[in-house]
Amino acid sequence: MESTHRPASRVLCLDAARRLLLLRWRDPFDGTYVWEPPGGGVEPGERPLAAARRELAEETGLDPAAVLDRWVPVERDVRWNGKRYVGTEHFFVAEFAEERPPLVRTGLLPEERSSLAGYAWTAWADLGWLADPVEPPRLPAVLRALVPGGPWS
Repeated sequence: MESTHRPASRVLCLDAARRLLLLRWRDPFDGTYVWEPPGGGVEPGERPLAAARRELAEETGLDPAAVLDRWVPVERDVRWNGKRYVGTEHFFVAEFAEERPPLVRTGLLPEERSSLAGYAWTAWADLGWLADPVEPPRLPAVLRALVPGGPWS
């Protein structure tokens, strides 16, 4: 399978109880499911922080100003919709003062609406109980790098 590099940014969203927001996506190509933090491609001329904030607002309706200008690079190798995407993505963090802030999906593109199967504010202890894979596989290390001292430390 040929690989493509697509610059991308993702946001690790934490609520007041330190739960992590994960979106559950259904791959339109093969029907498999994956849990992943909100995020997506960086548009030409766009900075990674701006992309992270835009993607968060589009996919969740959450306040993009909550995304902090603090990130770690994460090497990704992901298959989606019959294609393979490889390269470094910027992972940012956003912290919210309330527990389980509600999401709004009005900013999703039509193909995203049909692929987004749900979301969950997930306690750290429950990540291993999710039935579908979580991306990136090294999520604990990413969380430790961005937010030291949390339950994932």
